[in-house]
Amino acid sequence: MEKKEHNQLTREESIKKKEKCHNLLLLSQKIRYVGMINNFGRTVAGQLRAGLVPLLNVEQARNEHFIDATRNLLRKAFDATLGTTLYTLTVNEKVITLTFPFQSGGFYYITIDNDIGGEELIKLINLLTEKIKLNSD
Repeated sequence: MEKKEHNQLTREESIKKKEKCHNLLLLSQKIRYVGMINNFGRTVAGQLRAGLVPLLNVEQARNEHFIDATRNLLRKAFDATLGTTLYTLTVNEKVITLTFPFQSGGFYYITIDNDIGGEELIKLINLLTEKIKLNSD
């Protein structure tokens, strides 16, 4: 059994989280990236579609994840009134971003090609929602 440092994942946990990201990435060729992000905006695991160059550099990605982590934490204050957030959708000119919060804290951060059609996007969101519920952390 591996020794676990404070806030550190064991090798097995890390591999398992990366596999979850990879399995979600395989759901559609339109998915660019799947990452698991903690409450502080740090990437716990992530998988980029083969052959892609990330749109954000490391510092930009860190800032983006921090912003989304902060938004997710602020939204929790409204859970009692509005209900639990299932996902958030952000549409930019170059990419679509979905976040799926975990009940235990943190979230999936998923980017999708912006040329996806509306119906295909809805089907993909429903599929991701279903798969994430089945494999919730």
